[in-house]
Amino acid sequence: MMRMHEVKTEADKRAFLEVAVAIYAGDPNWIRPLDKDIEEVFDPAKNKFIKRGGEYIRWLLQDEAGRNVGRIAAFVNKQYKNEQPTGGIGFFECDDNYEHAAFMFDHCREWLQARGMEAMDGPINFGERDKWWGLLSDGFYAPLYGMNYNPPYYVTLFERYGFQTYFNQVCFALKVKNRLDEKFYERHAIFAANPEYSARHIEKSKLDKYVKDFTYIYNKAWAGHGGGKSLEEKTVAKMFKTMKPVMDEDIIWFVYHKEQPIAMWVNLPDLNQYFRHMNGKFGLMQKLYFLWLKTFGKCNRFVGIIFGVIPEYQGKGVDGYMILEGAKVIQSMAKYEDYEMQWIGDFNPKMINIAENLGTTRSRNLITYRYLFDRSKEFKRHRML
Repeated sequence: MMRMHEVKTEADKRAFLEVAVAIYAGDPNWIRPLDKDIEEVFDPAKNKFIKRGGEYIRWLLQDEAGRNVGRIAAFVNKQYKNEQPTGGIGFFECDDNYEHAAFMFDHCREWLQARGMEAMDGPINFGERDKWWGLLSDGFYAPLYGMNYNPPYYVTLFERYGFQTYFNQVCFALKVKNRLDEKFYERHAIFAANPEYSARHIEKSKLDKYVKDFTYIYNKAWAGHGGGKSLEEKTVAKMFKTMKPVMDEDIIWFVYHKEQPIAMWVNLPDLNQYFRHMNGKFGLMQKLYFLWLKTFGKCNRFVGIIFGVIPEYQGKGVDGYMILEGAKVIQSMAKYEDYEMQWIGDFNPKMINIAENLGTTRSRNLITYRYLFDRSKEFKRHRML
């Protein structure tokens, strides 16, 4: 008889991580996430959403023989605002067996209903949308750092249970050497001729300034996309401190009008090109190896993390100016061959249009699913921006 075993002990936590190893045995595209990155999601000292009253539970699914054949987490994030109280499920792994998946989904639904939830989204993160968000439905090759990866049959497991697409998460890619569309050069010329505008890449020695600039632009351009949240400077400062060791100054750009920040384009090297060698570990030896790889290894792909223009300057060509200023430097470096953007929700057609105008191709698609507990209630997709 199947049973759900709650993750409590250190042995349980190790087993939770190891389930994925069995699922992906023989899959050359899977890159094991760092164990510490997953465990920090469930650490009250590391996850601010737990500190703010969020709740979570983790389970291992054990089959009749007592083998761990699946895992899942359910959580209530009080910062996650929706039309109805909506919980989350994530960190789902399962063998190719619908009964196993449904058994786990049932337990999550019951646990969330007991806490007043009326729907569940998944697979999502118990945190921000920049990591572990969505189910891969197209583009089954080596994932970017912090991106979910799963076998194709997971789509069937979710949809057969009754999950519906809340929104698609579209990723875009291009070759760095490619010449951009001519209209970018036209837009660039207008702003380049105006001394009131400037574009510059980040300097690690001045991170405090860029923390302020990032926070200002994000809260003007992006707050509301994730349920009305805005960022505090201390949160951005912590993020920049974490990013600093892997930052490449030449691929993080800001635009200013009369020295007021109005746009940003934040990119990082694809860290999974390093972490794929770590087998999920990041102790002292792995950190030393990481430094060696950074110095002598090759990372030929960089990743778009966030791109934003404050509302007053949207639709005026500032995006083209910033992209071309960055491209001139990045292409001349001849360090990177490929560029891939983290996902853009299909509820944001303006940003999708910007991405497509770069000359990109759609590289992957992930899906954020929603399951309404009241099956008679009308299902609504994510509102359009």
